[in-house]
Amino acid sequence: MKKTLTAALTTALVVGAASTTFAAANPFSDVPADHWAYDAVAQLADDGVIEGYGDGTYRGQNEITRYEMAQMVAKAMAKEDQVNAQQKAMIDRLAAEFSEELNNLGVRVSNLESRIDNVKWTGKLQYEYKYQKEGDEGKTATNNLKFRLEPTATVNDHWKVKARLDANWNPERDKGNDGNVKLKRAYAAGHYGITDINVGLLPYTSEQGVVFDDNLSGAAVTVGAGHKFSGTALAGHKSDDEGELHNMQGLKLNVDPTEEFHAAAEYYRVSRVRDNDESYNHIWGVGAKYAFAKTTALSGGYWRNTSDSAGATNKAWNVELAYRGAEPENMHSFGLFVAYRRLGANVVGAPTFDAIDGGQKGWELGGDYTFAKNVVGTLKYFNGRTISNDAKAHAYYGSLEYFF
Repeated sequence: MKKTLTAALTTALVVGAASTTFAAANPFSDVPADHWAYDAVAQLADDGVIEGYGDGTYRGQNEITRYEMAQMVAKAMAKEDQVNAQQKAMIDRLAAEFSEELNNLGVRVSNLESRIDNVKWTGKLQYEYKYQKEGDEGKTATNNLKFRLEPTATVNDHWKVKARLDANWNPERDKGNDGNVKLKRAYAAGHYGITDINVGLLPYTSEQGVVFDDNLSGAAVTVGAGHKFSGTALAGHKSDDEGELHNMQGLKLNVDPTEEFHAAAEYYRVSRVRDNDESYNHIWGVGAKYAFAKTTALSGGYWRNTSDSAGATNKAWNVELAYRGAEPENMHSFGLFVAYRRLGANVVGAPTFDAIDGGQKGWELGGDYTFAKNVVGTLKYFNGRTISNDAKAHAYYGSLEYFF
């Protein structure tokens, strides 16, 4: 989630208002003395809460990351003894919002969270429609209305408990998923220094979401979270659409030398059952992403199943060019993308994509738009072929999401 630097002045005003006078000189050439934020910017710069750029500008229209925002919140927290009760409450709310980033910075905020609310609820209501066709006959159209709740409870300084409940409804048949609300996630999330520990029914996303973007029962440990070099080891199991249980172990190594560049290498060992005989897929992959001017990103990757029995669908690759992206909190924000993907069925398990399915290859393009705060619409189109028989395939996907 990104916020504009001008919006980040909320933090500036919290601390800036604590001073009775603003004697600091304005260090930024692009914030005039008659600007509404002049006093707050000048005072916070003088206090070291915000820093400009080397050319002497503030660039208030630029976007900042959650990590950059957390740095500002951390400095605001250090000045809590200078603010009144209302301002302190606002700092506490900001600290709770950016608690994970603050933990990575070494700032302990669990005591603030407990004063506000021990349990934080988020969620969304989403309508999805998908039409797809394979070959000359295979046409399907699906409608789905999904309601999701995601509670997060603070246990102590190091642990949180997180969960997700999903309820699905078919508007055409006026029928739900057996009338049940399903528990999709329930796991304990721990943080110790540079180590993150997740145990239970937890979410996991592989590099670019090509191999896996779903929930599994097990454990994942990440060392170096938020640093230039990090690694994740995981072990667990998941049922497929036919109810067959598959074991999965994996290792992923990340390199993030700058905010603009990311690279990763990963390996997964996934069991498969054929004719009552259990064997394993060995899936290897590499991927990278580079962001241009914080608005455009180019990503790509290659994956291969090296098992002898993997067959003709043992390869996958992904190349995507994306521009910006809809931000639920920022009305009129939008994103566009175009990609070419090949998703070999023996490589991908639960890919993250909406219009293209596993076992297909071709072009996928689309975009999203924030119509109003926390209301986001998405459209996607896929045109390609089925890998196994080279039959033509295409699909249309649309969704409307209400976040809360």
